[in-house]
Amino acid sequence: MTKEKDVMIACDFSTKAETMAFLDLFTEEKPYVKIGMELLYAEGPDMVREIKARGHKIFLDLKLHDIPNTVKKAMRNIALLDVDMTNVHAAGTIEMMKAAQEAIDEVGAHTQLIAVTQLTSTSEERMRSELWIDHPIADTVQHYARNAEIAGLAGVVCSPLEADLVHRVCGENFITVTPGIRFADDAKGDQVRVTTPAKAREIGSDYIVVGRSITASSDPVASYRRCIREFVKGE
Repeated sequence: MTKEKDVMIACDFSTKAETMAFLDLFTEEKPYVKIGMELLYAEGPDMVREIKARGHKIFLDLKLHDIPNTVKKAMRNIALLDVDMTNVHAAGTIEMMKAAQEAIDEVGAHTQLIAVTQLTSTSEERMRSELWIDHPIADTVQHYARNAEIAGLAGVVCSPLEADLVHRVCGENFITVTPGIRFADDAKGDQVRVTTPAKAREIGSDYIVVGRSITASSDPVASYRRCIREFVKGE
């Protein structure tokens, strides 16, 4: 069986109106969409339900990080939204990640839970000087991924540059969701560990998260299809 690959569009809009107008552009496809904190906090869970009802898969990117009991209660509410994927911070400990997974299991949802290892905006220098993590970033990502696997999670968010390392440590069935994707002719923006859709496919990413390269494009549908060709189809 060929492992699923897909392109997630980061719908980092400020309002429901902007988001729905963007999704209305897709008359033939139903892209997998990522909804983050900005949009959820502005518009609330009903917007998530509406996007789901339109037929889109949803990655609800909230990066929970708190004491295990609080995360478990919050994750229960997320699971009741029936989103396809959501996440916590791996830095919250194995116990916290287990609590989040327990909430999903108790609800009986099919939501896949993944953990953020290190944000793609975090450089190794910042990790050492500001976070006081003295291990190399690759070793830290590997360790956090292994903790997520121990906690029973489905996978991790990591840089596409680390996808192969995660699979070597946790196996091919462990999901790697990789932001930090730009076309070769795009600017990097505020992310420092980035690559192209084609390179992410080569390294072994399972899902790529693409934001401005699609949402800020003069032709978002064409840019989305370009991502599908380069990442999913390998053309």
